[in-house]
Amino acid sequence: MKLPNIIILDEVDKKLREISQEVSFPLSKEDKKHIKDMIDYLKMSQIEEYEKKYNLRAGMGLAYVQTGILKRIFVIVEELDDGSFKDYIIINPKIISHSEEMIYVGEGEGCLSINREVEGIVPRYARITVEYQDLEGNNLRIRVREDIAIAFQHEIDHLNGILFIDYIDPNNPFKDADKYREIE
Repeated sequence: MKLPNIIILDEVDKKLREISQEVSFPLSKEDKKHIKDMIDYLKMSQIEEYEKKYNLRAGMGLAYVQTGILKRIFVIVEELDDGSFKDYIIINPKIISHSEEMIYVGEGEGCLSINREVEGIVPRYARITVEYQDLEGNNLRIRVREDIAIAFQHEIDHLNGILFIDYIDPNNPFKDADKYREIE
C-alpha cells in the first residue's frame, strides 16, 4: 500500500478554527478521491507495519478541515476485533439526539492535528444519533455509542472550529472526573 499524500494541519493553523461549509451533491471526483485517501491514511496509521514504515501517529478519525478543506465531511476508520476495518463516511452531520450520560476517555483524547501529549477530561455524550448524507447524497441516520460516539463528537467539533483541548480546564485538567463515566 502506498501512503496517500495527505497533509494534516497543526493546531497553530487558524483554518482549524473556521466553520466548515455544507456540501452539495453530486460530489466531485476530487472529493471522492480525497475521502478514499483519508480512509487509506487512517487504516495505514492503525497497521503497525505502515505506522513504523511511514512514521505515522495512529488515528481513527479525520475531518476535511484538518487537511485544509472547509467542507462538512469527516471519516472514521474503526479497527474491529478481527483486524478488519469499518469505515464511516459522514457528510453534513447533525446531532439530533444524545444521552444524558456523559463519558470520557481515561487515557485522554488525541488528535492528528495536535502533536503533543494533552492530559485532561473531555466530557462527551455516551450515545448520540446523527443525521448525515452518504457519498451519493442519501439522507441517513446512525446511532453510535461509547468510543465511536466520542469519535463522532470529536470530528463534528472539528467542522465547527472546535478542538478537544478547548474542553480541558488548564488549571484543573481532571475537573469533574467523578461526574462522568470513564471508558478505555
